[in-house]
Amino acid sequence: MTNAKNLTTGIVLELRSISKRFGEVVAVTDLSLSVRQGEILALLGPSGCGKTTTLRMVAGLEDPTCGEIFYGGRIIASAVNNTFVPPNKRNMGMVFQSYALWPHMTVYENVAHPLKLRGRSKTEIHAQVSSILETVGMAGLQNRPIPKLSGGQQQRVALARAIVYEPRMLLLDEPFSNLDAQLRTQMRIELRTIQRRLGMTTLFVTHDQVEALSIADRIAVIDNGRLVQVGTPEEVYRRPTSKVVRDFLGRIITFAGRVATIGENEAVVKFDAFSDALLVRTAAEGLVPGAAVEVSIRPEDVVVKPLPDGAARNDQNCVRAQIETLLFVGNHWEGVLRFGQESILLHLPHTTDWKESQKVDLVFPPTSLRLWIDSPHSSACS
Repeated sequence: MTNAKNLTTGIVLELRSISKRFGEVVAVTDLSLSVRQGEILALLGPSGCGKTTTLRMVAGLEDPTCGEIFYGGRIIASAVNNTFVPPNKRNMGMVFQSYALWPHMTVYENVAHPLKLRGRSKTEIHAQVSSILETVGMAGLQNRPIPKLSGGQQQRVALARAIVYEPRMLLLDEPFSNLDAQLRTQMRIELRTIQRRLGMTTLFVTHDQVEALSIADRIAVIDNGRLVQVGTPEEVYRRPTSKVVRDFLGRIITFAGRVATIGENEAVVKFDAFSDALLVRTAAEGLVPGAAVEVSIRPEDVVVKPLPDGAARNDQNCVRAQIETLLFVGNHWEGVLRFGQESILLHLPHTTDWKESQKVDLVFPPTSLRLWIDSPHSSACS
């Protein structure tokens, strides 16, 4: 059964309303998602949110309780008509979190194994393995036993084994979780470079926000088994559609307040914790004066201006604050700044001589502020 629309629009994988139950536990609920040809799509969310279960259903290691999965325009799993294509028939390469390498084999033997299973000739296997080891930076180490490799080298071997037979899609389950911070940074760059060179469609699971933001073309944020937002890294970071996404991705500063006045595409909000009001550029639909709201901003969007005591405020949305605590952390300072009953942590540039108890002005640009109606499942007004 072929879906011609998928083939013409470049969609390699499509999940249609899939759910997964383990007894009474619901791991994934009514999740619909598509992966485009040649892109890296990250499934991002906290531990236990259902992202690995989703990946395992794509790989064929779990079957969906409800819904259908299309791959290359064909159904590979369907709870509707009991269709299930086994993992070895799906033409997908997978790198597990544990790498799952065979310790009794050499690098060459590990990478060659998928080709041997597919009945390739020795000449073809040698050429293909040599080429892929060169691609992942493991040339010259083909005879080394797996236990003699570093964590980063083992990760490269696992990646080489997953792509040596040129699958149409690559699946990655927390691929960098076993590496130290420096190696994770290096491998993120290498994975992105290799994926671009090969043009391989990639779906990967991670709880690491930096991994998702730096590697993915699009990010699918999952919470409690549900898909809550899909978009480019900049879209989900800069324009979250729910508090769940807002609070999970990066640091965020929020202030609780009430709407004072409403204008055309803007609102003025007053706060209980400090006396200054802030103007927020926002679509004011659904807002009324007196409505309880939250105002949020990313810390990097707050402008800190040192100034002599007693200097006048000249900027819109300017709040006078004092540096309460100052920490030197190398390429910048971290400062806890207090105003009224609020205190926020900001990075301060090392180019200024900051001092504790120093007075500063904090500028909150109206276009960088987001306004949220205060309800349990609230979304942004802008």
